[in-house]
Amino acid sequence: MSSDVADYQASAPFEGPEKLLEIWFAPSPADVPTLDNARDGKTGLRTVSRKTWEDMLDIVQCKVLSVIEGADMDAYLLSESSFFVSPHRLILKTCGTTLNLLGLPRILDIAANEANLHSVYRCFYSRKSFMFPERQSGPHRDWKQEVEYLDNIFPNGAAYTIGKVNGDHWLLYMTGADVMPNGTHPIHHLNTQSGDCHPDYTIEILMSDLSPKARQQFYFSDPATDGLEDTPSSQAAALSEKLGITEIFPPSLTTLDAYAFQPCGYSSNALVKWGHEFVESTIDFPANSNGSALPGHSGEGYYTIHVTPEEGWSYASFECNIPLSSSKISHQGKIPDLKSLIKRVVNIFEPGRITLTLFISSEDNDTYGESAVDESAVEAAQRAFKVALAEIPPVSPCAAKKGSLPRTYKRTDKINYEFGGYDLAFASFEMK
Repeated sequence: MSSDVADYQASAPFEGPEKLLEIWFAPSPADVPTLDNARDGKTGLRTVSRKTWEDMLDIVQCKVLSVIEGADMDAYLLSESSFFVSPHRLILKTCGTTLNLLGLPRILDIAANEANLHSVYRCFYSRKSFMFPERQSGPHRDWKQEVEYLDNIFPNGAAYTIGKVNGDHWLLYMTGADVMPNGTHPIHHLNTQSGDCHPDYTIEILMSDLSPKARQQFYFSDPATDGLEDTPSSQAAALSEKLGITEIFPPSLTTLDAYAFQPCGYSSNALVKWGHEFVESTIDFPANSNGSALPGHSGEGYYTIHVTPEEGWSYASFECNIPLSSSKISHQGKIPDLKSLIKRVVNIFEPGRITLTLFISSEDNDTYGESAVDESAVEAAQRAFKVALAEIPPVSPCAAKKGSLPRTYKRTDKINYEFGGYDLAFASFEMK
């Protein structure tokens, strides 16, 4: 949430649920054209300057607060959420009344003119139902206008509504995959040089009605008023440590960038290193056609958290693209399994209502990461959702001694959906 909206929020609510735009210009970094201005190991879209991206974000009506540059991607923390840049893919996530989709034409121009990427391989746009749709503007006034806007750009898009139209639901627009000249499969890309073979995987945990205790943690004093030397970044870093956000993934693998807004609100991006050496005990990686194990994968994923803590419209979101096991139990120092991740996140925010989505590319995902031979990835995820939320104990032994009861959730919606090349597990829960 933006730091300059304190007066505005006194008389009007802030829209926490984000608009999420993801654009693929190629199946993988290996498929982007070679550029003369490539430097420091950066290729494709990562060669575009920060100033160019900032000009695009002006159209969207948000600002860059900070950037962390990783091995595989750059993570921009914004005044309203996040922007991730990989050589072949962009992810723009914005909250409030930002004009997310109005940035799309400029993004397409930048990709063509500065990265020699002249066509969109695949595009996704999604969001949870708005709390205050009447406050939106531009094409975001309603879902029909957003779909019409995207249809005017893409000839092969399809729009979906998942969940209760008169309750919490999730909206998705996606295009079909363009056929690549080299015949690359539209979803799974096997880079034989690096041995990288894994599905496209995104888990979202969207939480509303946060507990008073959880909400209060995200109100911050003004360092200038209090005569302190704290900065928004140092305040957010201290809170991340206190609440266990730094422990969601192993700290040794994580680079965290966080920001504390005045008077309230929190955002963070994290880049996480992951590979066989870290997750081999929790995930069954695919093998080559001859049955031998693939060479060690070394990669980088992200997670991002955004919190709007005001009473009446409190909201927190967690999103991650690191493949997690739904069946095996993780060990200390390893990438968490899906159940452990959900418990860790929900324990921090103590929401009254939760929407979970797992969006995963569908080729061979019935066996990826699962030991149960006959269970699909989305059905295994649904089982993990339910088990994780069946009972969440107090976050600390002290709380347990004081008589804090475990929180339990009942599932109010469960939907599995098969799209072209992707599968979705969607579920809604409410605290009992």
